[in-house]
Amino acid sequence: MVLYDLFNGIKYAIKLDTIYIDNNVFRMHYKLTVALLIGSSLLVTSSQLFGDPISCIGANDDTQVPEQVLQTYCWIHSTFTLPGALGKQVGVEVAHPGVDTYTPNEKRQYHKYYQWVALVLFLQALGFLTPRYLWKQREAGQVARLVGQLNQPIVDNKDQQIKLLVGYLANNYRRGQHRLYFLWYVVCETLNLANVLLQMWLLNHFLGGSFTRYGWRVLEWSERDISERGPTDPMLAAFPRVTKCTFWVYGSSGDVQRHDSLCILPLNIINEKIYIFVWFWFALLASISALVMIYRLLTICFPSVRYLALKSRARLADSANVRLVVRRSDIGHWFLWHLLCKNLDGQHCARVLDAYCDSVFGVGSGTGIVANNTNDKQVVIVNEII
Repeated sequence: MVLYDLFNGIKYAIKLDTIYIDNNVFRMHYKLTVALLIGSSLLVTSSQLFGDPISCIGANDDTQVPEQVLQTYCWIHSTFTLPGALGKQVGVEVAHPGVDTYTPNEKRQYHKYYQWVALVLFLQALGFLTPRYLWKQREAGQVARLVGQLNQPIVDNKDQQIKLLVGYLANNYRRGQHRLYFLWYVVCETLNLANVLLQMWLLNHFLGGSFTRYGWRVLEWSERDISERGPTDPMLAAFPRVTKCTFWVYGSSGDVQRHDSLCILPLNIINEKIYIFVWFWFALLASISALVMIYRLLTICFPSVRYLALKSRARLADSANVRLVVRRSDIGHWFLWHLLCKNLDGQHCARVLDAYCDSVFGVGSGTGIVANNTNDKQVVIVNEII
C-alpha cells in the first residue's frame, strides 16, 4: 500500500496523449525516463521503507559522543573507504570491504554523493523535460487545431473540417513557413541526444568516476558464483554499505582525540540497483537517439525516405498522391504532413490527401471538397483556426 501511494502520481506522467507531435523515441525521453528518475527519487526519499539513511557506531566508547550527533556529522561531512583495503580478505584481514584500521597518510576515497542522490535524480528528470518543453512551446498546439476531430472515425461536419484543413495546406505549401517549424523539431531531437550524453558524463563525475563502466562491470561479476564475488565487487566499490567516519573531540584533559566510527548506509542497497538500471537505460536511450538522428539526416537528404515515412502513416491513401505530395513539398511542409497523418484517422487522411492533390495539383479524384483555387473568404477562415 505504501508503494502504491508513493508511485500513484507517476501514472499521470506516462499517460497517452490524444495528439502526437513527436515520435516514440522523443516520448521515451520525457515520459518513460522522467517517470524512472522521479520514481527513483521518491524511492530514495521514502524513510518508511528503509529507515534512517545512515547509522554509525563508535569504535571507542570512552569518548561518549552522542549517537545522533555522530550520525548527523557523518551524514553531513560524508564518509570514506580505503581503496587499499578493497582487495583484502573479509573476516581475516578486514571486517568489511574497504574498511581497515587507521594508518598514517592512508589513501581515502570519500563518498559524498549519497546526500544528493534524490535531488540529482529529480534535476535529471527536469533535464529530460527541457527539450519537450521547448518543442511544445514552439509547436503551440498547431497540429491539434489542424486535426480538430478528424482523429476520430465518426465526426460531425466532416467535410467542412476537411475543407478547412486542405485550404490551410493548399494556401501555405509554397511559402516555406514550416521549414523553421521542422528545424526547431530537429534542434529538440538533437537536444535529447546531447542531454542523455551530458547526463552520463555528469553522473560519472558525481559518482567519483565509477559510472562509465559500471553496467559492464556488474554484468561481468554477475556471471560469477555468489561466493566468488569478493570485496572488489563493482557495486560495493561504487556504493559501499559499510564506511568509516572520523570525528574529532576534546578529551577530559582538553587534548584533541580521534574517534573512528563504522557507518552503515542501507540506502546504498537501493542506490546500486537504481544506477544499474539507469546505466543500461541511458545506454539504450543514447543508442536509439543516435539512430534517430541518422534517420533524420536521411529524411533531409533523400525524398525516397520521406515518401516511405509518409506512406507508413497514410496506408489507406493512394500511393501516387503520397508520392506527389513528397515530390512537390519542401522538408517543412512534408514534416507537417507527417504529423497530420500520424494523428488523422486512416480514412480521413486518405480523403485529405486526395482533396489536397485535387485542389493544388488537379490530379485527385475530384471529390469536390475543395475547389482548385481557394477564395479569399476561405483563406481567412482557415488562417483563423491556426
